[in-house]
Amino acid sequence: MSPDADLLVVGGGPVGLAVAIEGRLAGLSVIVVEPRTTPIDKACGEGLMPGAVAALTRLGVHPDGHTLAGIRYLRGTVVADHLFATAPGMGVKRTVLHAALARRAAELGVLVVPGRAGAVEQDESSVWCAGIRGRWLLACDGLHSTIRRQLDLGVQRRAAGRRFGVRKHFRVAPWTDFVEVHWGKTVEAYVTPVAADVVGVALLGPARHDFDGTLATFTELSSRLGGAPALGPARGAGPLHQQTRRRTAGRVRLVGDASGYVDALTGEGVRVGLAQARVAVSTLESDVHRSNAAYEKAWTASTRDYRLVTSGLLAAAGSPLRRGIVPLAAAAPGLYGAVVERLAR
Repeated sequence: MSPDADLLVVGGGPVGLAVAIEGRLAGLSVIVVEPRTTPIDKACGEGLMPGAVAALTRLGVHPDGHTLAGIRYLRGTVVADHLFATAPGMGVKRTVLHAALARRAAELGVLVVPGRAGAVEQDESSVWCAGIRGRWLLACDGLHSTIRRQLDLGVQRRAAGRRFGVRKHFRVAPWTDFVEVHWGKTVEAYVTPVAADVVGVALLGPARHDFDGTLATFTELSSRLGGAPALGPARGAGPLHQQTRRRTAGRVRLVGDASGYVDALTGEGVRVGLAQARVAVSTLESDVHRSNAAYEKAWTASTRDYRLVTSGLLAAAGSPLRRGIVPLAAAAPGLYGAVVERLAR
């Protein structure tokens, strides 16, 4: 039986649509399966690193947003700034980003059908799921990927120490062109300008903390917000740390958060996801007779800096060294800047 499409993409979020666009740019037919309607909102910091902006431009995606000049760390009166060296980043609401990707996918002829993944079956030449047969299945179904679980590609982690993210938007004019990271005792508050009159505030930390109560502990940030009205409810995501044994199983590939995630601490999830989307498609033909070695190698290379830097920073953030992170960044701007630039590429 001939396949319905070259690529069957499960999950129509930003990474799933990026995979679909990459597939169409490579001349492949693509069907995306997604149960929700566009645009899909979720908790995220919404700051795009310069590398993510460049990757979107390459795909022909140009979302509206707020220019980001750099990254600012704050703890009490200690402040560490780094201006992006080569190009600015961009603060973009999640829904705006998703809508822009959806428009581009539609322009290129990507077919999006409503549905859920269901059981995955495959043979040597094709894979089928949700009643659709493709030459390849790219699972882009997020942190809690059903495809990853079904194919037993994940690694179980103990519940203790798991971190979550919660985000709200506030109607207030941005007071800075930086992404601000306010370091509290156990929680980080990410502040991202996403429009001329909107900022997003994402809190990263342990489970079961009250958003408004925790936000009130960041006195300078609360003063900046000045009682600005929230635009909608808080949205949460987590646990953030997800590990995988492999990213492939036959003709199935895990891409984006489904393939593993460390933490949102360094704020480049979209950049890494877009890089994975690119290599997931570009290595397809070379992996036909190589047991997916090319994608596994490319996935490791495209995520290495993110995994190493974020894991190291996360370890420090959960130890007595936490209090020294911002003072060190302020005292060693060259080191701080080098780390930011490494992640921003």
